[in-house]
Amino acid sequence: MARESRIQGAADPVEVRRILRLAIPSPGRLWAAIGFGFLSGGSAVALLGVSAWLITRASEQPALMYLSAAVVGVRAFALGRAFFRYLERLAGHDAAFRQLGTVRSRLYARLEPLAPDGLRGVRSGDLLARLADDVDELQNLALRVIQPLVSAGLVAVGSIVAAFLILPAAGVALLITLAVAVVAGMLVNRWVAGTAERRIAPLRADLNDALHDLVANLDVLTAYGALPAAQERVRAAGERLTAASRTRAVGLGLTAGVVSLLAGAATVLALSGGIPAVIDGSLDAPGLAVVALLPLAVFEVFGTVPLAFGAWRRVRASAERIASAAPIEVPDGIPVDAPDARALDVNRAGGAPEVLLDGVSAHWPDDDHDALRELDLRLRPGERVLLTGPTGAGKTALAHVLTRLIDHTGDFSIDGVPARDLRQDDVRRVIGLVEQRPYLFDSDLRQNLLFARDTATDDELLDALDRVGLRDWALARGGLSEPVGERGALVSGGQAQRIALARVLLADFPVLVVDEPTANVDSAVADAIVRDVLRTAAEDGRTVLLISHTDVPTELVDRVVRLEDGALVG
Repeated sequence: MARESRIQGAADPVEVRRILRLAIPSPGRLWAAIGFGFLSGGSAVALLGVSAWLITRASEQPALMYLSAAVVGVRAFALGRAFFRYLERLAGHDAAFRQLGTVRSRLYARLEPLAPDGLRGVRSGDLLARLADDVDELQNLALRVIQPLVSAGLVAVGSIVAAFLILPAAGVALLITLAVAVVAGMLVNRWVAGTAERRIAPLRADLNDALHDLVANLDVLTAYGALPAAQERVRAAGERLTAASRTRAVGLGLTAGVVSLLAGAATVLALSGGIPAVIDGSLDAPGLAVVALLPLAVFEVFGTVPLAFGAWRRVRASAERIASAAPIEVPDGIPVDAPDARALDVNRAGGAPEVLLDGVSAHWPDDDHDALRELDLRLRPGERVLLTGPTGAGKTALAHVLTRLIDHTGDFSIDGVPARDLRQDDVRRVIGLVEQRPYLFDSDLRQNLLFARDTATDDELLDALDRVGLRDWALARGGLSEPVGERGALVSGGQAQRIALARVLLADFPVLVVDEPTANVDSAVADAIVRDVLRTAAEDGRTVLLISHTDVPTELVDRVVRLEDGALVG
């Protein structure tokens, strides 16, 4: 539970503010979008105002020369409204989308040092929602919060000034109703939809997590009769998200209704002050039409302002989820490169390096119990060592220490150089790990092999498959373009292990740590895999630490060591 709570805990306010700042586009791009939004909104207000003046003035049947400028203005503002609206959408979305990559890169950079052991117990669907949906939500910080507030605010100020110049009472009325619209719209939206808007992001993550579990474990759920319960979990999560979305929609509708009512009130107030002005001659009829209809256009543009506060709540909730996706401080047990970490020269021509562990202890992240205790082990160049021991003895922990996936105390050195003084990536280029359940990407055989060496040719890929006994199998199935399925669903366990072995051969690791290669295959295939591992290692002069809880012919290895309760015995 400690591991799971780490991703669900309270977000650090400093990190939340940093993420929100990252989501804001550069000033040049942001102000360009705001400028186009202002021109679009201003054109909409001007269009209605000039149209009202033109229609009313035309009813007085003046000479055409007095109307020509207004006619041109109506055409210009009508075109400008659509044209600038398009440019505002184009510039705004381009600026916002550019920032999403920066936010995702930062989140990946925080998650990468933790993987895989620092993320054990984290819900995959929830993490995916944070990387995808929550990061996508941050685009609305610019699009639905900053841009509407600034551009609509500028349009409102300009409209109030224009109305005040035509009729001071109309300007004051417009100012008051706009202020009331902001406060009332914000309060109504917060009262009706505030909680729902904050809950949408986590509820969406719950639905994604339930769907992920259902799809990823469909075979197991079906076999054990648990499919109905999993489907019910998806249905319940969907209903909760739908209810929150519906509540949010109600809040948006009520907010829009409040704004519309106040727009009507502004028109009524303008008329109540304008009609007496027309009667006493201080205002003409076209001017009355302008001050009466101007609020309708202003409120249409200004209606996005109260909604911006609701968008802010959703953006803030997503930023908090992103900030809490990974701890600010790397948890105890996860190694971190020192600022002065050295590069390790990987020279295969000089043979495999010597690997020495002296008094090494280690524990899994967020677990105080030592998985390894004062362990001493020497792997000589080219040596083939079999490590045995019962389940839970610490064999996998040792593999992860050697590949710097978890941290250690004591001395661990490669050719006399302490591993702590080396960059982790360099250590992993020397010591390669074939995991108990190798991960195969949902792609073809070629891409799963190129993952190890992206410059390899097809002939080199087939040669690697030949060395692990899969060349004929691959060619019979359609060659390197044959898909392997999600997580290797279209290949057997033994074939997946051999593909993983082919990958490490292509990567050319001097030292191989092979963790339980026979765990998921029958005895005949297991014996063939073990022989392939040790044979290919002997051919290339690699050092091999073969981890297995089953018997391996002693003639295939140089020595056997046994691990029990985190310590070597015998």
